[in-house]
Amino acid sequence: MADADRQKWDARYAAEGAPEEPSAWLMSLDGHLPREGRALDVGGGAGRNAVWLAKRGLRVTLVDISPVGLSVAEERGREAGVTIETLRRDLEEEPLPEGPWDVILQSHYLERPLFRRYPRLLAPNGLLVVEHPTRSNLLRHARPGAAFLLEDGELPSLCAGLSMVRYEEGWTEQGRHEARCLARRVADGDGGG
Repeated sequence: MADADRQKWDARYAAEGAPEEPSAWLMSLDGHLPREGRALDVGGGAGRNAVWLAKRGLRVTLVDISPVGLSVAEERGREAGVTIETLRRDLEEEPLPEGPWDVILQSHYLERPLFRRYPRLLAPNGLLVVEHPTRSNLLRHARPGAAFLLEDGELPSLCAGLSMVRYEEGWTEQGRHEARCLARRVADGDGGG
């Protein structure tokens, strides 16, 4: 499966390119996100969000299966005057890089088992940012298919062990039905969960 995924994404980045503008959801969180520290972009593709985070002052590591996407991300970083560390990994088989991370971003990539690791990988008060289409998206769009969608209302349960700062689910400005959250690892001794 990993080789097929890599080939699919390599071909897509080579043929279509990839969006350059960062996620509107991510940019809307500007006031909540730190301007220093370490950030991990999980399944971050061609780096549109990683570059934005790096320009804000974070040291960003982008993990993805596509060497073509990672090459595009590195080039975009150079063009923007920032450095992005890129790691080619099959996240179904290989582990995430060790933390602690001040920000973990998972945008339009779904690998449910990773959510169990995020509380341990986040630094105290570290933030998890997630946006992903839900099953309701199929009402208007054939892709992504059901196997690649969150169930409606599922995202909060995946963030167990973190404190929800902001959560929304519904139709976006771009016409997709998505679940979006900002969740925080409560600092040790703060008494939260």
